[in-house]
Amino acid sequence: MEKNMQLHPRHFGPHLRDKLVAKLMKDVEGTCSGRHGFVVAITGVDDIGKGLIREGTGFVTFPVRYQCVVFRPFKGEILEAVVTMVNKMGFFAEAGPVQIFVSNHLIPDDMEFQSGDVPNYTTSDRSVRIQKDSEVRLKIIGTRVDATEIFCIGTIKDDFLGVINDPGAAA
Repeated sequence: MEKNMQLHPRHFGPHLRDKLVAKLMKDVEGTCSGRHGFVVAITGVDDIGKGLIREGTGFVTFPVRYQCVVFRPFKGEILEAVVTMVNKMGFFAEAGPVQIFVSNHLIPDDMEFQSGDVPNYTTSDRSVRIQKDSEVRLKIIGTRVDATEIFCIGTIKDDFLGVINDPGAAA
């Protein structure tokens, strides 16, 4: 990937490259670009071009080419996620920085919504429960890419999908 980095003149000197790389990591890691996905970590800096002085400010703009690890979920991908919120419409789960919504239509038919102190989806025989902090394996069936965010729709209505770990089972 490429990015133009602006650097203040006070950083010029023998450690200019280190300052640029540190600023690049601070500015880019943890951000999301709709085209590439979430930038997890910068793995290397390939090239730092010649700086261009910005008139009137003294700042210098350097074109920087770098390699990074990105996370971008795709339709059909199987992910493990942690449930963050449950309501009668379905539940929200997070897989790293991505938020995934699973509608109640995409939850197996034998699971019913139970309201109360801890809202959850429970099977009729009460053997399986989805509640806040449950770990689920789900399949991405749709993504919407924004300029700075990625939203996903998932399902657990398929073979080998569903609850992996239920925190309520230990209680």
